[in-house]
Amino acid sequence: MPALTRAGVTHLYFESVHPFEDGNGRIGRALAEKSLAQSLGQPSLIALAATILARRARYYTVLEAANKSNEITEWLAWFAGTTIEAQRRTLAFIEFLIDKTKLLDRIRGQINDRQQKALLRMFKEGPEGFQGGMSAGKYSTITGASPATTTRDLADLTERGALIREGERRHARYKLSVPLRHVSQVSINERGELVEA
Repeated sequence: MPALTRAGVTHLYFESVHPFEDGNGRIGRALAEKSLAQSLGQPSLIALAATILARRARYYTVLEAANKSNEITEWLAWFAGTTIEAQRRTLAFIEFLIDKTKLLDRIRGQINDRQQKALLRMFKEGPEGFQGGMSAGKYSTITGASPATTTRDLADLTERGALIREGERRHARYKLSVPLRHVSQVSINERGELVEA
């Protein structure tokens, strides 16, 4: 069987049997990743479990439909699209980690503890960025800095190239100076073609 088919069938059959009282989903996702790695002959570094969880509602719908019928084509198409999306998410995350490391290495020893704490909090959000950007209010909440200190810290981070400022005064928002990477959902249509959502 092709690698994606084998991994999709493995996951589906395990979930159909549902042998344990708890943990079936986690084990089923692990089995799918193991099956994929076996088929490829090497570990597959993909965020399959996280991607399935991100698309949880559709996952349960397609999984339930496949459990009620011997026809599993729709399930396999969904699983293949999700696996491709997971691969893209993994690549985006790796590129993001490289950019994060380069930026933090470049400013190491040049920023204070408050600035480092705020940057790490922004990086924690991952490749898609800090929701709504960093505002002076958010910075103060995260670091405990006074308004004047917040203004100086954010200006310094902007001057050092760690942050990019957008907007003015109360509407100013800061984003990381690393490229953000949004990964769109992927599916396979009835003709077996890849479709981006």
